[in-house]
Amino acid sequence: MFENAELGHNITKEDYKKQIPALRQTLLDAQFELAEGKKFPVIILVSGMDGAGKGDTVNTLHEWLDPRLLQTSAAEEVPSDEERERPPMWRFWRVLPPKGRIGMFLGSWYSQAALSHVHGKTSDATLSESMEEILRFEKMLADEGAIVLKFWLHLSKKQQKHRFEKLSDDKDTAWRVTDTDWERHKIYDKIKSVAERTISMTNTAHAPWIIVDGSDKHYRDITVANAILEALTEKLKLRAPKPAAAIHHAPRPADHVNVLEALDLSKSMEEDEYKKALEKWQGHLNLLSRDPAFKKLAVVAAFEGQDAAGKGGAIRRITQGLDARAYRVIPIAAPSEEERAQPYLWRFWRQLPRRGKFTIFDRSWYGRVLVERVEGFCGQADWMRAYSEINDFEAELARNGIIVAKFWLQISPEMQLARFKEREATGFKRFKLTPEDWRNRDKWGIYQNAVCDMVERTSTSMSPWTMVEANDKHYARIKVLKTLCETIEKAMD
Repeated sequence: MFENAELGHNITKEDYKKQIPALRQTLLDAQFELAEGKKFPVIILVSGMDGAGKGDTVNTLHEWLDPRLLQTSAAEEVPSDEERERPPMWRFWRVLPPKGRIGMFLGSWYSQAALSHVHGKTSDATLSESMEEILRFEKMLADEGAIVLKFWLHLSKKQQKHRFEKLSDDKDTAWRVTDTDWERHKIYDKIKSVAERTISMTNTAHAPWIIVDGSDKHYRDITVANAILEALTEKLKLRAPKPAAAIHHAPRPADHVNVLEALDLSKSMEEDEYKKALEKWQGHLNLLSRDPAFKKLAVVAAFEGQDAAGKGGAIRRITQGLDARAYRVIPIAAPSEEERAQPYLWRFWRQLPRRGKFTIFDRSWYGRVLVERVEGFCGQADWMRAYSEINDFEAELARNGIIVAKFWLQISPEMQLARFKEREATGFKRFKLTPEDWRNRDKWGIYQNAVCDMVERTSTSMSPWTMVEANDKHYARIKVLKTLCETIEKAMD
């Protein structure tokens, strides 16, 4: 795999000086066109052998590009305390470049998994699982329109030793070679083997690895810059997306019975029973949140349902049982300009709670397969792929100690109409009713089909949907509280 990169490629100083002015100008022109169009981001990973010039390459690109339109993130090998309390990908989601910008990563989502395997901390199977997760992440970035380029700057073992010795012998450059560099040189063969395996597993058309000989800085810099320019120029020429392939939907049940029709909306609870149950389950939730075992976990609760189904009321009954310092409620509306410049899951990743905390979403990432699907805010191919992306997202949360609780609150059309009229007649509730609510009501059947698809495709053993009969608010609120408590208890066992 690295044979070509160990041939000792080089470009003379004279040739380098001749090529640079035109290359830099063309690269800047492409960067400005990218920034003006704001159609997609460019994500560049710079990895490689120690001594191959990763930092120098990033510095060169900062010099050649407009730094105002460029952001660079250097991931520490050891995550911070804040980062360790979230899934590993959280720290990279936070710093993804928006559309129209170039983002460079010096050290990336590969580093921790690869180095852990090099040092014998993880098995072959664990490494493979990590690479599969990364493949799905990069596929999602590409499907969202991003250019993803991954550079591996290479040195042979002999070249690396020669470079370390040369730098160490000069008092002005000796600082560039650390004890860690020499320790890694001793296990060069193992690092190379893991790198080869990692690259082979994750080299794809939409996120290719580009292996570059790092022995000559002139060759390295020009090769990297040309690869970026070629990918950027090609993408900028594409004025319209390619037509998506036809999508086949699962057939509707012949008897017209589905998960919503099967709910018994007549379920109810008397006032006295409700008050006792509310006190019981809110108290239980509070005790669970203060249990030492819960400090190793976190909760993400997502609430969806028809307009006027009682999501806000159910959420308030949860928060009333918690210390105000233990939770955040995130209401989800139409995405802001900042959020539209990122993949749709970005605004949810950045809100993930630390251990021992709750984050409650009043509407959620399921907007992609509900509102965006029904209203045509995204294409069919986009909302269809979202099912697997959402499953991956929730599975990653669950694997990292975050309890995912999802509630769909269902009411009948008649109950919705009654609640709409009540809101119209009550001054302090009038703000809850908008023209959009009435428009959505006209699409009741279409939304119901979308909900059934959503439940069928995203209710998993790790993060199942809880369907809540919500015609009676008392019954719905207690079912939500009880289910949340039982879910947390199960995770703590």
